[in-house]
Amino acid sequence: MQLIEATIETIALRGYARTTLSEVARTAGLSHGLVNFHFETKEKLLEETLAFLAEEYRENWQAALAAAATDPASQLAALIRADFEPAICTPARLSAWCAFWGEAQSRPLYQERYGANDEAYNRNMEQICARLIAAGGYSGSAERTARVVRVTIEGVWLDMMTMRDPYPREEGLRTVHTCASAFFPRHFSENGPIPQA
Repeated sequence: MQLIEATIETIALRGYARTTLSEVARTAGLSHGLVNFHFETKEKLLEETLAFLAEEYRENWQAALAAAATDPASQLAALIRADFEPAICTPARLSAWCAFWGEAQSRPLYQERYGANDEAYNRNMEQICARLIAAGGYSGSAERTARVVRVTIEGVWLDMMTMRDPYPREEGLRTVHTCASAFFPRHFSENGPIPQA
């Protein structure tokens, strides 16, 4: 875990291509030999880091859904809020995710190993949007609505990472709530879900 966290920090500071086992060892406060013993190559270390991030993300959104009320507005709010949890939405983690997605060789590996996680997330988002459209008497495609909300979250993550003076997580969350309110105005405002009578 210490080496994975050090790798995330190193990627955030140096970028994907300039991350080395030596730099990770220095960040972790460990010897290069110890890092090399555990991972042998930079590629193996980066694969394990990607695996850690993917599993952390999956566990986070699934736990958020499990803890939320069962109505679709609460479920959608939980999914949105999960992406802005302090443990997930950190500058280092956002940088690491963007670095992995910027590397062409990471994409086939990610899709092969973790694509099912994305499909499960997307399917849940679409089902929740479909239920909310039906419950609220809204119109529109659940698939397209879910995609717009998801892409807005991803765009906010990218925006928060690349801006010179990034806005805080709370503002990112309000931005996504504003997106949800465009589709579900009786259930969401920029401040989040609107309590129902």
